[in-house]
Amino acid sequence: MQWVLIGSGGILVAVAISVLAGRARDTTRARRMEAALIERASRPDNEAVDAASRTELPAPVARYFRHVLMDQRRPIKTARIRQAGVLRTSTTAGRWLPFTATQLVVPPAVGFLWNARVEMPLATHLRVQDSYIDGSGAGRVSLLSALSVASAADTPALNSGALHRYLAEAVWCPTALLPRSGVMWSPIDDHTAMATMTDRGTTVSLQFRFNDAGEVVGIYSPGRFGRFDGEYRRVPWEGHFRDYQVQGGMRVPGYGEVGWHDGGTLQLVWKGRITEVQYELGP
Repeated sequence: MQWVLIGSGGILVAVAISVLAGRARDTTRARRMEAALIERASRPDNEAVDAASRTELPAPVARYFRHVLMDQRRPIKTARIRQAGVLRTSTTAGRWLPFTATQLVVPPAVGFLWNARVEMPLATHLRVQDSYIDGSGAGRVSLLSALSVASAADTPALNSGALHRYLAEAVWCPTALLPRSGVMWSPIDDHTAMATMTDRGTTVSLQFRFNDAGEVVGIYSPGRFGRFDGEYRRVPWEGHFRDYQVQGGMRVPGYGEVGWHDGGTLQLVWKGRITEVQYELGP
């Protein structure tokens, strides 16, 4: 019995060491990705930005910028956003899981890193890291922030889906939606416009919906790439925003939710509130 206890204790120690080592690797990886994003902010693709800056803004888009930018004239260089909310792993999952997340967005580099802790049953958690860096989308899920469960990177479908997400979440970095940031706007009607962005060979378009106040209250794509039943498919994707608040001299939504259309019905999979935003502005 003594040898059994000693053996069990040795196994527990080995598991603990493995988890700690895995967490250290995960932390180091995230720090390297952040550093890569910030370094790329100093060398944006000015040619694409200059070409886009000559477009004329549709009326609802012009109202939006007047409303949300207020007196802000300097572009956002980096944004660090803290979030809290709930998510579920698919449109059919019955359980909503609480999460907290930090997100680094670097508009000059057209990139982001989302680092989330998702609480699971039995006092466990998942670490989820999604990113778009240098035109490459990536995702990684690890148990206890240590043991890799799933990962994928740099496929055309994943890159497109990540750029769609960057464009939609630019409502939290309004200057990233300006034409000089590479966004081409096309009119649809007095409360709707289409935003198109091309980055490193990937082009996505997203419909933005505005209220009378000039706020973005929704986004819609008839076909964003998502992973369903083990494969990537284009599926209608929709999001909603509300509770605008002033952060860093700009108006941004305090709440957002997104989901996929499944069987003709919108099924939400993510609901989150912004708990803190820190902006670094460029010249």
